[in-house]
Amino acid sequence: MGRMHSNGKGISRSALPYRRTAPGWCKINAEVVKDEIVKYAKKGMTPSQIGVLLRDSMGIPQVVSITGNKILRILKITGLAPELPEDLYFLIKKAVNIRKHLEKNRKD
Repeated sequence: MGRMHSNGKGISRSALPYRRTAPGWCKINAEVVKDEIVKYAKKGMTPSQIGVLLRDSMGIPQVVSITGNKILRILKITGLAPELPEDLYFLIKKAVNIRKHLEKNRKD
C-alpha cells in the first residue's frame, strides 16, 4: 500500500539483535529450553507456535542465542520434525480450503 503524501511503501519490521549471544537478563539453561521444545512438539505444535509460546510464557527472546540451534534443527535431531515444511503445509491447506469453497460457491 502506497503512502498518500509521499513516495515509498514502507519497510517497517522487527530486527534481530546484532549480538548473537544470549542477553544477560535471560538466565535459562539450554537444556531446559530443549526439553520444553520437545515437550511442546510432542503435543503437536509447529515450530513457530513453539517459538511464540517460549517467548510469551518463559521470556526467551531467541532460541538460537541460548541453545545454539534453531527450533526446527532441535526437532530434527530428536526426530520430531514435521514431514512437510511448515510454510508449504499451510499453503497446501489454504489451496484445499479455497478449492472446497469454490466447489460450494460456483459463482465466486
